[in-house]
Amino acid sequence: MTTLLCFGLGYSAQYYLASYGERFGHIWGTVRDAKRAADLSSRAQPAISVLAFDGKTASADLVAAIAQAESVLVSVPPNASGDPVLMTCGDALRHARWLRSIIYLSNVGVYGNYDGAWVDEESECLASEPRHRQRLAAERAWQDLGVRIGVPVAILRLAGIYGPGRNALENVRHGTAKRIIKPGQVFNRIHVADIAQAIEAAFSHRSDGIFNVADDEPASPGDPIVFAAQLLGVEPPPEVPFSEARAAMTELGASFYTDVRRVRNNKLKSILGVTLRYPTFREGLTTLLHRTE
Repeated sequence: MTTLLCFGLGYSAQYYLASYGERFGHIWGTVRDAKRAADLSSRAQPAISVLAFDGKTASADLVAAIAQAESVLVSVPPNASGDPVLMTCGDALRHARWLRSIIYLSNVGVYGNYDGAWVDEESECLASEPRHRQRLAAERAWQDLGVRIGVPVAILRLAGIYGPGRNALENVRHGTAKRIIKPGQVFNRIHVADIAQAIEAAFSHRSDGIFNVADDEPASPGDPIVFAAQLLGVEPPPEVPFSEARAAMTELGASFYTDVRRVRNNKLKSILGVTLRYPTFREGLTTLLHRTE
C-alpha cells in the first residue's frame, strides 16, 4: 500500500480516487479553502485527508504530507507567474525521500493550431493562447524537477473532458446546449473514466514522458449534441454559425475555436496499455444515459 498526494481535488482527480483510491494506504488532497477542505474530508470515499492550499503558501501539514508521499498527482493549473505547486512546494518536493512517481495533468491545447492535421507526442507545440503557453512551461518545469530528483514524471495531455454530470446529455436536458457550426472545426474528447484508467496505468508502470489521453474520433462540436438529442428522443437545438455565436461568447469560450487538430492516442494504448472504455462520444453518451450517479 502506498501513499498518494493529490494537488487539486477536481473532477478528474476525484473520479480517479473513487475508482482506484482503495489501493492507497493513505491519501492527501488539496483544495483552495479550509471550508471546502473540511466538507470533503467529512464525506470523501475512500477517506482523504484534505488540506487547504491557496497556491501561495504551503502549510506545515502540507509539507509533512509531501515528505511522506510516494505518489503525487497534480491537476492545479499554472498562472502567469508559473506553476503554483512548484513555486510554493518545490523545495519540499526536492527533499521528499519517499517520492517514486509524479503525474501532471495537462491538456492537448499545448499543441496549438494544426489546421486539422493529426498530432502526436512528438509534434511541435505551437500554442498561441497564454494559458496554453503557461501549461507548456509547467510541463517542462515538472519534467525538470523529475530529472533533478530522479523521479519519473508522466505528463498526461487531456482532451475535452466529459462524464457523469458533465456531458451533452445534461446540456440538452437543461436547454443549455449550443450547436455551433464552424466548418472544419473538430475536437477530441475523453471520458473521465478513461482519464482514471490512464492515471492508474501511469502510476502502476511508474511511467515517464508525455502521453495524449484522447478518444479515437475527433468530431465537430455539434455531433455529440445531435447524438445526445437522438438518445433523449428530442429535437437537437438549431445550428448557429460560429460567426453569429461569437458575439455572445467570452474570450475564453471563443478561444476554444481558434485551434483545430486531431490528436493521436497510440502511446496511451501501446505503452500505458489502456483500452478505452469509451473510444468515441457515442459509447460514452449511451452509457451515461443509463447512469443514475
